[in-house]
Amino acid sequence: MSDMEKPVLEVKNVTRKFPASEGRFLLANNNISLNFYRGKTLGIVGESGCGKSTLLRMILSLDKPTEGQILFNGKDIGVLKGEELRRHRRHVQMVFQDPSLAFNPKMKIKDIICEPLLNFGLIKSSEKEETAKKYLEMVELPGEFANRYPHNMSGGQRQRVGIARAIALKPEVIMCDEATSALDVSVQQTVVELLVRLQKENNIAFGFVCHDMALVTQLSHRVAVMYLGNIVEVIPAEQVHTGAKHPYTRALLGAIFDLNMDFSKKIESIESEAPSPLDVPVGCPFQNRCDHCTEKCMKENPVLKELEPGHFVACHLYE
Repeated sequence: MSDMEKPVLEVKNVTRKFPASEGRFLLANNNISLNFYRGKTLGIVGESGCGKSTLLRMILSLDKPTEGQILFNGKDIGVLKGEELRRHRRHVQMVFQDPSLAFNPKMKIKDIICEPLLNFGLIKSSEKEETAKKYLEMVELPGEFANRYPHNMSGGQRQRVGIARAIALKPEVIMCDEATSALDVSVQQTVVELLVRLQKENNIAFGFVCHDMALVTQLSHRVAVMYLGNIVEVIPAEQVHTGAKHPYTRALLGAIFDLNMDFSKKIESIESEAPSPLDVPVGCPFQNRCDHCTEKCMKENPVLKELEPGHFVACHLYE
């Protein structure tokens, strides 16, 4: 297997439980396995509360799995401590959802971009101005923005600064948490195009967490669909609209609003609500919202199985 084919980051059978009252546990992630490859984007889509943010925290070494491992270039990052953990953090960076909350409002843009570089001793204080201008121009912003404050910039400009700060350390993996949801629709496209260009230039593995199925399929190479802490389908992005199999994935696709859609057709909604992660039912987690639920679905939780190369589904319908 070549280096291009080896995942730079592997999530292997990761489960995360949080203790709750009365001896119960909140199941945030359940036996999740995902791979991130250099120069490729893995989109992770699912509704609020499905466990996306918990998974991100573990990938970023802000939390540890209850079970399973997260491997970076084959090394378990869950056992890293102290200086070794600090040094590892430069390799996996983050672009946050709301750039206005991600920055210290009292810091100038040059200080925001260069703080990680100074922290790792990669530049001197005297080089901040020059370095900040270089990274600002890399994300298509004028170099003179280096002496501005975040409140003097638009939301799209602040998000570009967030991207500049993330790529400054030359990471191998960048996780984007709803990185375009706080932006105007007109700005989203330019930010997506910027991320695609930077990925090609720097061969970065991207994880793109989002609610927007249409945007995820546009940006990603592969899409992982998450429901109630479980990965229910992983599919190449170009096959999503025609080849998605899981009832939840198909329901998400049916909810996409598009100007070219057939307005004579009724928009189908998913009935009822997802169960509480404190009280996950035995069997398939989607059973109470699925029109195809069988007795087996209520007894056994289906596992991901490969239907065709690169396409995995966790559903008893396809066994």
